[in-house]
Order: sequence, then structure tokens, then C-alpha cells
Amino acid sequence: MGWFIKFIDSSLGKKLIMALTGLFLSLFLIEHLVGNLLLLKNDDGAAFTAYAEFLASPNNIIARVLEIGLFLVFIYHIVNGFRLWRYNKKATLVRYHTNNSSANSSFFSRFMTWSGSITFIFLVIHLRTFFFPYRFGDPANTMYEGVKEAFSNPIYSGFYIVAMIFLAFHLVHGVQSAFQTLGLRHNKYTPFIKKFGVFFAIVICAGFALIPIYFLLTGGN
Repeated sequence: MGWFIKFIDSSLGKKLIMALTGLFLSLFLIEHLVGNLLLLKNDDGAAFTAYAEFLASPNNIIARVLEIGLFLVFIYHIVNGFRLWRYNKKATLVRYHTNNSSANSSFFSRFMTWSGSITFIFLVIHLRTFFFPYRFGDPANTMYEGVKEAFSNPIYSGFYIVAMIFLAFHLVHGVQSAFQTLGLRHNKYTPFIKKFGVFFAIVICAGFALIPIYFLLTGGN
């Protein structure tokens, strides 16, 4: 077991864990987006309400297990990201005067800590708005009605859309870096990986941003 602790504490181990947890969270974003797009159906929220009730059902053991796993992965992704940031910061201070490493890195890679931090703040507010009241509280309305009310507020919708922009910044570099860490570093794969990272970030974040825009423009009607 000691070798495993040493490995995950190494630079390679930290990067590998970031890649695996990041890809897992990316898969969650796909599933979450597909479910949330049900909000756009013209059925007074029936499809989304059924989806939300299915996920929240205490009899849905698989959902509960995945929920706990998702929480643990997300926390570890944050902790490991902070550890990797500290390691890279120390290494950069050593290399900076010899090869100006920050000038040779992309904007998205240098912005990862900020985009990740802002995304985390958004997630805390988002969970406080939707997840905790409807999972552990006793709301008077359905989650669809709660979403409709929240996104009818221009301030919250504006905050949500801006947060999606920062998430897109995070995903552009995160997806590219994850695949490269897992071994796809060959030059012939690099252009595709970069394009895929941009494509994934735009599709996912534009899809989420479309939801508050829809409610702002239509009021859900």
C-alpha cells in the first residue's frame, strides 16, 4: 500500500488522478446536460419532473451510490488539483528564469486555477439553490417550478451564464490535458485532442447556458 501512496503523491500520480477524475466528471456533465435539456420540452415540466423524481427516489440505490461516488470524486479532484497547483507553482519558480515557461503555456492552462475556483463557487451556490432544498428540504413547489423561478431572475441567470463561460475555459485545457496524460501525446493526435477539447467545452457549456436563456426569453411558457 505504501507504493500506492508514494505514486499518487508523485507528480505523475497527481496528473493521472486529475485526468481520471476529470474525465469522470466530464461524463457526469454529459448525463446532467441531457437530463436538464428536458426543461426545454413544451410539456409544463412533466418530463423533467419525472426525471428529477426518479433520481431523488430513495429506492433508486444505483443513483444514491453514484451520487456518493460523484461527491467523493469531485472533492478529491479539488484537493488533488490544489496539490498539483502548489507543485507546479514551485517548479515554475525554478524554471521561469531559464525558459520563461509561462510564456510557453496556453492561456487556458494558466487560467485553470481561477476557472476551477470560480466553477467551485458556482457549484456551491447552484447546489444551495436546487439540490439541497429539493433533496433534503420540504419545498412547496416542484423542482421544475423552482428552476423556472430561479432562471426568471436575470441576476441568477446572468451569474449562471458567466459561470458556464468559466467552466468552458476549464474544460478546454482539462479535457486536452487528461487525454495527453493518459498517453495520447503523439504529434498526430495533438491537433485532434485540442479541437475535441474546444468542441466539448463549447457544446457542454452552451447547452447549459441555453437553459437560463430560454427561461429569460419565454418564462418557461
